[in-house]
Amino acid sequence: MFTRFLAIFALILACACAPARAQDVAAPFDGELQRLAEILGGLHYLRGICGANEGNKWRSEMQALIDAETPSGERRTRMIAGFNRGYNGFQQTYRSCTPAATVAIRRYIEEGSKISRDLTARYAN
Repeated sequence: MFTRFLAIFALILACACAPARAQDVAAPFDGELQRLAEILGGLHYLRGICGANEGNKWRSEMQALIDAETPSGERRTRMIAGFNRGYNGFQQTYRSCTPAATVAIRRYIEEGSKISRDLTARYAN
């Protein structure tokens, strides 16, 4: 399932991201991208405390999302804020890996996969 999430995530980066815009205009999928950013932030924190030994993998995935989408101004700020919100929210709740943290990881991977599939289905060319 984890590998499938990564494959779908890569597909959304390649297919569903809009080109750079001259103006800071919101894309119709910005809400979903912000949620995906929040999920990546949560996974970055949770996978770290649960001993996944992935280093900055999820932060790098977030950077790849930003690089692919190339948001500017307020769009970029909102995406980064979503990542930070996901990270900080779990950092305030969990100090060590618990069964609940493991469940949260699984649910976030499932939700991220769903968002990726939906965005790909709607916006891929």
